[in-house]
Amino acid sequence: MKQYKYKINGAQYDVTIDSISGNLAKVEVNGIPFEVEMQGSSLVEEDLPTQTASTAAAATAPAAAPVAEVAPAPAAKGAAGAGTPVKAPLPGVVTKVLVSAGQAVKKGDNVLVLEAMKMENNITAECDGCVTGICIAAGDSVMEGTVLLTIG
Repeated sequence: MKQYKYKINGAQYDVTIDSISGNLAKVEVNGIPFEVEMQGSSLVEEDLPTQTASTAAAATAPAAAPVAEVAPAPAAKGAAGAGTPVKAPLPGVVTKVLVSAGQAVKKGDNVLVLEAMKMENNITAECDGCVTGICIAAGDSVMEGTVLLTIG
């Protein structure tokens, strides 16, 4: 088992690589377990570096392959848009997106449902405005602080 700390776009991630078997790695990111399918990698546990530091990302390029698959990359789902970001208050899985881009919302309106620790949490708009961008989709795993959508 190897442990690493990464900082990606200002968010801190504690990554534990439990095991690697072929191209499948079992990892935990901030306590959430994932099975990561590595593509184009012949990484084995013995090849993993032993240092643990938040600045180790450049020095630990082999370990970055599993993390890149696990780390939230919701920006690929849609553009963030201009305005006030609505961020995940805790790690979890998006179960429902209740708004669409361009939709008008008022402060306190439910915009999505985030499941965490087997409980559904309503995420609300933090201000009045229009949804300018949705960065996630139902089924996405997100970490605390991940931008879910923006309201402008």
